[in-house]
Amino acid sequence: MEETIGVTGATLIPKQRGEQLIDAAARYAEERHWDVFPGAWLYEDGERPRCSCGAPDCAAPGAHPLAPDWAGLATGSATAARRMWTKQPRASILLPTGRTFDALDVPETAGCLALARMERMSLPLGPVTRTPDRRMLFLVLPGAVAKLPGLVRNLGWPPAALDLIARGEGDWIAAPPTRVGPHGSVQWARRPTPANRWLPDADELISPLAYACGRETAAARGR
Repeated sequence: MEETIGVTGATLIPKQRGEQLIDAAARYAEERHWDVFPGAWLYEDGERPRCSCGAPDCAAPGAHPLAPDWAGLATGSATAARRMWTKQPRASILLPTGRTFDALDVPETAGCLALARMERMSLPLGPVTRTPDRRMLFLVLPGAVAKLPGLVRNLGWPPAALDLIARGEGDWIAAPPTRVGPHGSVQWARRPTPANRWLPDADELISPLAYACGRETAAARGR
């Protein structure tokens, strides 16, 4: 039987078993040496899922930090991760950026186009996530936040013209199989494997990403 963890007057969504989340969190810490920390989770409340934070207008239901000192809670220990998720098996798996990796965040359409070009060009690629709100995040070496504006300008684009965001120190991403809002779970577009343990630098991926985001911007203007 699916275990439920109490939120008064509510039934937790049985979409993700606690064991899957706890095992994934421990695996990220043990196999990738990524820091992990538990975040919010979803519960059923009438016709729609709601975030455990209680905010009716939560911007990232079920996938954001709950504690102001979340950065200090992150751990790279698989044992500590299992201990944290044992206390709250439904907690989202959040990964702080700016430590072992940064993330380049783009619209899903642009991300798919860029990913196809990168593969044709045999560019080195790290793991890539796809989120339920139709974004793709490319994991790269730390330092992308500082580099991104200059890299985009060197390609002839004003940074503000592209929907291309770098997430670094002080930010985080949700890791699979975290469920976000009513539309599904974060998934791997490219899974972490031994072959992509060494991450690319933002410089190596910026050209296809900027090109794809530029096409997305032009298409939006034409609609």
